[in-house]
Amino acid sequence: MTQSRCRLDLQVSNQPPSMHSFLRKLGTQVVTFLAIVSILFIGAGSNTAQAAGVNSLFPSSDSNNFVTAVVERVEGAVVQVNVSRTMGGDIPAALRPFLGRPQGGSPQSVLRGIGSGFVISSANSMGQIITNAHVVDNADMVTVSFQDGRILEGKVLGKDLVTDVAVIEVQGDNLPAVSVGDSDKVRQGQWAIAIGNPLGLQETVTVGVISGTERSSADIGVPDKRVGFLQTDAAINPGNSGGPLLNAQGEVIGVNTAIIRGTQGLGFAIPINTVQSVARQLIATGTVQHPYIGVQMVALTPQVKQFVNQAPNSKIRVEEDNGILVVQVGKGTPAAKAGLRAGDVISEVNQQPMNKVNILQRLVDQVGVNGQLDVTVKRDDRLVALKISPEQLPMAEAQ
Repeated sequence: MTQSRCRLDLQVSNQPPSMHSFLRKLGTQVVTFLAIVSILFIGAGSNTAQAAGVNSLFPSSDSNNFVTAVVERVEGAVVQVNVSRTMGGDIPAALRPFLGRPQGGSPQSVLRGIGSGFVISSANSMGQIITNAHVVDNADMVTVSFQDGRILEGKVLGKDLVTDVAVIEVQGDNLPAVSVGDSDKVRQGQWAIAIGNPLGLQETVTVGVISGTERSSADIGVPDKRVGFLQTDAAINPGNSGGPLLNAQGEVIGVNTAIIRGTQGLGFAIPINTVQSVARQLIATGTVQHPYIGVQMVALTPQVKQFVNQAPNSKIRVEEDNGILVVQVGKGTPAAKAGLRAGDVISEVNQQPMNKVNILQRLVDQVGVNGQLDVTVKRDDRLVALKISPEQLPMAEAQ
C-alpha cells in the first residue's frame, strides 16, 4: 500500500513544474467558462419565459404565481349567497342541526343555507349574479355578501332546475364583475381554479385541471339535468355551488355545482356558454325554453352493437356500426308524432352526420320549440326521411 502511494507520488512529481501550473490554470479556466455559460443560459431562459408571458409555478421571491393573480383579479366579484326558508310542522331530524332558533316559541323554524355566486354584469347601480338553482330553490329570503363587507338584499329573477342555473339581482354601486371565457374552447389538461364558500368557509380557492368535457347528465347520475358538464379535479364541495370555475387567465368557464353525490376527486361545472344562454332568458322572461323530442338514444359503437344484439329479451336488432340508436320513444312526444321508432338508427339530422348524442341535442336546442329537424334514419335496410318539430319540455320532466 505504501509502495503504491509512493509510486503514484513519484509519477506526479516527475512532471515538470511548468506543466503543473499549465494544467491547473487550464482546469480553472474551463470551470469558469462553464459557470459563465450556465448563468447566461439560465438568464436567457428566464428572459424568454418572461417575454412569452409564462408564469412560473415554482415559488419566487414574492411567492406569486398565476393562481394568486387570478384570485386577486376575480375575488371581488365572487359572493356568498345566503338563503333562508321558513318551515312549519314537524322538522326532519336530519335537518334540525341546520335550523335557526324559532322566534317567540313559534312552531315554525328557519332553514338556512349558504352557496356561492358571482357578478356577471353590473350597470346603473344594479348587478346580476349567477348561482345554482338548487341554492335558491324555495327560498323565502336571499341576501348576498361581498368581499368588501357589503350585504345586499337579493331578488331571484328566475331559476331553471333543468340546467341548475339561477339569476339574482342586487342593487349597489361599483359592483365588480367577472370576465367571461368561451367554454367551447376548453380542453382536457387546462388549468382550472374554483372559488367559493365550501361549508361556509369564505373565499376558498382550489386548483386542478380540466379532466373531461361534455360529460352527459346521465353519465354522472343526474338524468334530470340537460347539461354537458365540465369535469375537474379541483375540489368542489357543498357551499361551492354557484361559484365560478376559472381558467388560467381568470375568465369564467363554468359554474361549480355540488349536486353530484358520492364522488371523490371528481368535480363538475356547468359550461359558461350554457349558463349565459339560460341567464339571458331568465333575465328577459323569468323562464327558459327547453325544446325536446322525447327519445332515449345512445351513440353506436361496436361494443354497444354487440351488447344490444346479445342482450336477453332484446327486441332490437342492430346492423349498423355507427349513428345514433333510438332505444325508446315516449308516447305522444314529438318524435312519436313524426313516426320515429325504437330500433331506428339516426344517421343524419339537418344534413349533418350524427355520431354523438350531445350534437343531436345541440341541434334540438338550436332549432328551438316549433322548429324543424330533417331526420334521416336507417330502418330495415332502407332509409326513411322524417320531420320532427320539437316542443317545450313538459313541466313534470323539467322538475
